[in-house]
Amino acid sequence: MVSSPEHAPLAGAVREMMPEARRELAELVAFRSVADPELFPPEECRAAAEWIAAALRAEGFAEVALLDTPDGTQSVYGRLPGPEGAPTVLLYAHYDVQPPLGEELWTSPPFELTERDGRWYGRGAADCKGGVIMHLLALRALRAHGGIPVGVKVIAEGSEERGTGGLERYAEAHPELLRADAVVIGDSGNFQAGRPTVTAVLRGMAMVRVRVDTLEGNLHSGAFGGAAPDALAALIRILDSLRAADGSTVVDGLAADGVWSGTQYPEEQFRADAGVLAGVELTGSGTVADRLWARPSVTVLGIDCPPVVGATPSVQASARALVSLRVPPGTDAGEAARLLAAHLESRAPWGARVSVEAAGEGQPFRADTASPAYTAMAAAMREAYDGAEMEITGQGGSIPLTSTLAGLYPEAEILLTGLSEPAARIHAVDESVSPDELERMALTEALFLRNYAAQRGGS
Repeated sequence: MVSSPEHAPLAGAVREMMPEARRELAELVAFRSVADPELFPPEECRAAAEWIAAALRAEGFAEVALLDTPDGTQSVYGRLPGPEGAPTVLLYAHYDVQPPLGEELWTSPPFELTERDGRWYGRGAADCKGGVIMHLLALRALRAHGGIPVGVKVIAEGSEERGTGGLERYAEAHPELLRADAVVIGDSGNFQAGRPTVTAVLRGMAMVRVRVDTLEGNLHSGAFGGAAPDALAALIRILDSLRAADGSTVVDGLAADGVWSGTQYPEEQFRADAGVLAGVELTGSGTVADRLWARPSVTVLGIDCPPVVGATPSVQASARALVSLRVPPGTDAGEAARLLAAHLESRAPWGARVSVEAAGEGQPFRADTASPAYTAMAAAMREAYDGAEMEITGQGGSIPLTSTLAGLYPEAEILLTGLSEPAARIHAVDESVSPDELERMALTEALFLRNYAAQRGGS
């Protein structure tokens, strides 16, 4: 990594701290902090929260608290006062993680940080326990070389992956708690490793559970099949109605013709990043960027039905699915959820009984990339990435707290960065983080905090 003489000490400090960062990330990854008590004990999340709280206390944070949020999880809050007249920056990450999707499918154990081919593998390594470590590295580097020039607030969420809205509701009930001049959401990532990027757009999310009932109980498929209405078959028909022939998302009343005008995503690059098999077509129309960042997309996340192994010859009486709908800025997530529910209910074949219940919601977000904080971040990225210019992209995923913060603090400048570049394969088997990206992004954040303080007149 090349750095100017002025910033070389910061770069050197981050580099020297990387072995310790790996050890700490290994400790964090070891917590099986999936915020779903049906899958993992809640004690795992509490232990991860306590680890982060202890780390903040060790960094001298004047105030550290475990916040009991309305969804039954805990978020970690810390505040470190800055010099007189300095701005305040809120640093965000989350410590809860996605389920491992079958531990036997991983090349190495999902909750054991493992180095392989120059990357560190483990659930949460990039999304977003690595973000917690990134923030700590940046603050430590600044403390070692001149001090932290801004006031800092840290919030580490405990249920971001569940989308249950605990921290959003807590923030709305305590509107001064997270107030800041700038917010760095450390839960995004570069367009590609080595290409410094800020995310300007997040799609929102509406998630629902749909249930279909047709019979009082399962029936023998030989004796009753052919006349008895099969709930699983009905559910499949309903779910199929959510896509057009080309795979485009179709929800009655929901616009799906948005256009992305920023950095484009070449189709061949997307196919490689996504691991699309040879000969398999992409779904939808328009550019890849249109489909990912400017249009809605529906995904069937799971279906409750008998597994192939052990299945009996039965007509199913009931079936249900979990459906996620991502929506671009300009679309209200609550209205999208209503349209999705109405669409699903209207497509029931054979008079099947259909019920839909909300399972999670988050509003979309669009940043003001002309704000001064973006100038400070562009300079920081240019320095940390050897002269490479900052790129601006969207992200198809959702970070529900972002829109909540934008609504609570409309004057705050919100930036999205992080470690989840395509090779990280977040939410998938064999998630990993690039140590080089961790090092560069920690340096970027340290430089940003220094630049932002100077820009705002801090010390």
